Amino acid sequence: MERTTRVTKFVGLDVSKRTIAVAVADDGREHARYLGGVENTPEKVRHLMHHLGPAESLLVCYEAGPTGYGLYRQLTKMGITCVVVAPTLIPQRAGDRVKTDRRDAVRLAELLRAGELTPVWVPGVEDEALRDLVRAREDAKMDQLRARHRLSKFLLRHDLHPPGKMRPWSGVHRAWLDRLDLKGPAGVVLAEYLHTLDEIGARITRLEQAIHEAAQTSSRAPVIQALQALRGVKEVTAATLVAEVGEFSRFRHPRQLMAYSGLVPREHSTGEGRWRGGITKAGNAHLRRVVVEAAWAYRHRPALKGDLRRRQEGQSAAVTDIAWRAQVRLHRKYMRLVMRGKGGGVAAAAVARELLGFVWAVATEVEAHQRQEHRVA
Repeated sequence: MERTTRVTKFVGLDVSKRTIAVAVADDGREHARYLGGVENTPEKVRHLMHHLGPAESLLVCYEAGPTGYGLYRQLTKMGITCVVVAPTLIPQRAGDRVKTDRRDAVRLAELLRAGELTPVWVPGVEDEALRDLVRAREDAKMDQLRARHRLSKFLLRHDLHPPGKMRPWSGVHRAWLDRLDLKGPAGVVLAEYLHTLDEIGARITRLEQAIHEAAQTSSRAPVIQALQALRGVKEVTAATLVAEVGEFSRFRHPRQLMAYSGLVPREHSTGEGRWRGGITKAGNAHLRRVVVEAAWAYRHRPALKGDLRRRQEGQSAAVTDIAWRAQVRLHRKYMRLVMRGKGGGVAAAAVARELLGFVWAVATEVEAHQRQEHRVA
């Protein structure tokens, strides 16, 4: 982690909902000092930072968590350099089984001074709003899946099966469910389950409409539109990619984006031995989920028709060329892996990793064009 030479105090904050534990490590090799706790309010934080010293002499860190990025934005506005660090990448002492706010704050301050912490990307206000939208939709889809499972098990217990070959949860399937006439408590339960599904469906519709509006009007709209030129990447998927990654240009190489998603393979090497296993999953799970879903589209032969053709209208030749090369390369990769005996899930994960490379290429192409237009303007 790069740090300014003017920093003389390294401040570790263990942040909770109501309080903040504070520790300071001075430049040098002395142990960090624990200063106690303060209330987690803007006024108390402002008073604390003024007490610690000039803004340019401070470097502050705290762990990413449910409290969000409000503290980061407040400190940044005060001219204080602040980093939000990834909790899963904080070095741990072997055998350390004691965890308190005090010890965590002291440990953060000392690791910050040593440059051993890994910062996370902090989204802007607009990016965070889009992220909240796509994650709320993801939560609603999970609620829908659970509600459908509950109803399926209820029907199974009552030995109720749809007649003939009927695609589950299609319009025809719902019409059959509405025609069921159960008596007594069973009828009440069926009605409640169906009502729950209707409520969740309406919530998903509202969230998707909000995502659509954001995809059309936000500053990231050009990237969201361009990513839809890729097969398997429709509006919600494109918005999720942008919401989770932010500015793609912050990754100097697509392999960094692949590692960020957790889609790179695990590896153990010792001496002349080398073993590679499944994906690490040590990354952004939301990003990994949507890109793996999109990867399944590449099991089909390359083609440009229907909705995909419409999504590519108005896009630059560079973007459509990347999208076509993605179809050809990724379909060939999927089929090659399947022919070698790999399962569909393994093949889809491998395709998803390479798909992220094409996503990066499209996004950085559009971002470079945006920067060029901004300089001309």
